[in-house]
Amino acid sequence: MKGLLFFTGCILLLGNSFAQQPVLPAQKHGFIVIAHRGNHEIVPENTTASVEAAYQCGADYAELDLRTTQDGHLVLMHDATVDRTTNGKGAVADYTFAALRQLNIKSTDGKIYRVPTFAEALKAARGKVHIYLDFKEADVAQAWQQIRDAGMEKQVIVYINKKEQYQPWRDIAPQMPLMSSLPDDAQTPAQMEQFLDAHSFAVLDNITDSTLMTVARRRRISVWLDAQSPNEGPDAWNAVLNRKVQGMQSDHPGALVRYLREHRLRDGLKK
Repeated sequence: MKGLLFFTGCILLLGNSFAQQPVLPAQKHGFIVIAHRGNHEIVPENTTASVEAAYQCGADYAELDLRTTQDGHLVLMHDATVDRTTNGKGAVADYTFAALRQLNIKSTDGKIYRVPTFAEALKAARGKVHIYLDFKEADVAQAWQQIRDAGMEKQVIVYINKKEQYQPWRDIAPQMPLMSSLPDDAQTPAQMEQFLDAHSFAVLDNITDSTLMTVARRRRISVWLDAQSPNEGPDAWNAVLNRKVQGMQSDHPGALVRYLREHRLRDGLKK
């Protein structure tokens, strides 16, 4: 019986340790603006130029997508293939880095853009804008090492796309704040509580139900919602703002920042 009690106690302690959330990057503003794939209103998405443009427009984060080449280089690319965004064809994972670097990223400004490495994106962001890293397909240890090499440990949050990505991040970089969506089997307050007892997330991105929002607030978990759409504008922004969340991802971050400033909302809807 004592052995059983000891084992149960260990499980409870483990659950409590998971619930201790790493600290989000320090913020200048009360309400967070995320530039989706960087600020790609004028320059191509997932480029160092889009990182710089995110900073210039006043966004707090540049959301970037991480993938891996055939020979193990970490690069920025949203899609699994290069077809949509470059003059090439085929899967990112089938390209060597040297071959990928020969491709031109499609643009409308007449300039030549190349697929950037993760290290180049980190260098462009350092001291300017935080990185919201959409972790598509990459090695956790390699990504964490590059974040450390860039001195960006306190400027990155990682979005988990697959449940298999969670534990490697917790094991290798326990101080990294993680973000995710609630899974389909955690859509009631009780289910959400159970999920969060076993997982440590600093931000969630798919909560709109008021009862679930109450759980997030009590646990001091931020909620950042997506507003990007072809018709994105004040109506979409207000729909997000009315939910009293802490951040918003946008395809038009410059216009969103201006709107928030004009309506004295930049400093926020606090938890």
